[in-house]
Amino acid sequence: MTLSPDEIMVVKLDAQGEEVWRYPGKVLETTDHSILIEARFNHSDVNVHGIMLRKNDRFLERYYDDRWYNIYEARDKDDDRLKGWYCNVTRPARFVENEIIYMDLAFDLLAFPDGRFLILDEDEFKALDLDPETQRQALAGLEALISIAKDKGFAEEIQQ
Repeated sequence: MTLSPDEIMVVKLDAQGEEVWRYPGKVLETTDHSILIEARFNHSDVNVHGIMLRKNDRFLERYYDDRWYNIYEARDKDDDRLKGWYCNVTRPARFVENEIIYMDLAFDLLAFPDGRFLILDEDEFKALDLDPETQRQALAGLEALISIAKDKGFAEEIQQ
């Protein structure tokens, strides 16, 4: 796939470093330690704890090379209505040429527009064979996401 100058490829790796998903996005903003992209949900429709994510929903996604998480803002493909935020606990992203590469560490946080949030996949995280330092950093990443959810919310965080 050939990317235009403002496009970037997102590459999701599992905790063992195996590629599990790849999709293009459009770069909206870069900072010293993050990239904000716009991407379209390229998966079949799925209900995630009451939030229906549909193929081609618009996502704003912020990736960091100095934080142990990323944040996705999900918006409806038809009317751009905010659906919520899906946050992945990950190793810090790597920004390599025209790719964002991140390693997912199973833990997720789902935040609803009304301020509620859920921690997802705790059992999957516990089942991973991670060294103690990676476990500590991942749990600190989850705590940072919980703090954002409780304090200022994700709308401000995604737009920084």
